[in-house]
Amino acid sequence: MNVYVRELTGALARAGVSCDVFTRAWSADLPAVVQVEPGLRVHHVAAGPLAPMAKEALPAVVDEFTDRVLEVMVAAGGLPADDEGGGPFEAIHANYWLSGLAGHRLKHELDLPLVCTFHTLDRVKAEAGPEEVEADLVHRRAEAEAGIIRCSDAVLASCSVEAEQIAELYPADPARVAIVAPGVDHAYFGPGHRPQARRAVGLPDDGPLLLAVGRIQPLKGMDVAVRTLAALNRRGDRYRRGDRYRLVVVGGPSGPRGDDAYKGLLQLAEHLGVVDRLTMVDPQPHELLSTYYRAADVCLVPSRSESFGLVALEAAACGTPVVASAVGGLTTLVDHGRTGFLVDEADPAAYAGYARRIVEEPLLAERLSTAAVLRARQYTWREAAAALQALHDRLLAGRLVEC
Repeated sequence: MNVYVRELTGALARAGVSCDVFTRAWSADLPAVVQVEPGLRVHHVAAGPLAPMAKEALPAVVDEFTDRVLEVMVAAGGLPADDEGGGPFEAIHANYWLSGLAGHRLKHELDLPLVCTFHTLDRVKAEAGPEEVEADLVHRRAEAEAGIIRCSDAVLASCSVEAEQIAELYPADPARVAIVAPGVDHAYFGPGHRPQARRAVGLPDDGPLLLAVGRIQPLKGMDVAVRTLAALNRRGDRYRRGDRYRLVVVGGPSGPRGDDAYKGLLQLAEHLGVVDRLTMVDPQPHELLSTYYRAADVCLVPSRSESFGLVALEAAACGTPVVASAVGGLTTLVDHGRTGFLVDEADPAAYAGYARRIVEEPLLAERLSTAAVLRARQYTWREAAAALQALHDRLLAGRLVEC
């Protein structure tokens, strides 16, 4: 979500649409406003303690956050909140359900159109893994999302699959669900020399390398990636001079079960006898993350649920074939047998089989890589910004949705 907001607002700013991003301040040392680039400012809003907060605690500070954002927006316009126009702002774009709660109120206070991107939805997560939503039950997240959707002038979906989920599970008026696919920064994410990439991030030059990128939580299925590594090595598979497969996982614990999932991943690797072949790496900035993609022979995306699958897109842009679960937006990004492979079940043997084919069949790997790069070039943040700008123009010309 952070990548989405930063890249989309940057693309809008470069297209001449000024953007102000409001986020909760987590430190007293943060400046109130950061000018990121011409036309793009980030406001650090005091709400709750000036310290990091667990995601599960954030609902308690939404009202305070909204109050502070409203003060800034009204002051910027020089108008009271109930005056027509509401200042220089023309639209509100909320990301995630907590921001949607704030955006819902701001819409009514300032009489501005509300656009929401949820990134993940409670009812979609509940279908993929009920244990993932237990911590949200007290906050009744699904009901909150339904209310936000009813009042949103537009709800953005990353692909047709997510659009159908939004319309079916909440339900939402399909006419107000717009598909705006995210992009990928091709200045960072592009093909490169694999051995050099491995040296750049301190990985061995030889031997087959699997990569998994994402938050460490049950929904992301990192345990499947570890079991895939074990399946490959247990079968005695060897590559060239007898090297065993290695797996690099880039990401950190996330969510109420993140720490347990991280510890469990290491314990699983130990139990399966592959802990010496597993490398855990903290989340990386774009310029380094792209190097990890280029270093890998195969990128595994074994998620149980994905609204879009930005990891799969970034890997494809780097020319790294993807083996992914056949869920959500991944089914629209990975063309089975042409740009990568899709797996219907969380079956490590199936993931291992496709990974083995890619590693052992250089011509297949080259064909998948080329097709993946060409497919990824269709996704740019410039195109996403243009689509969103056109949507805003339509909303400004119409009447606001009432609730």
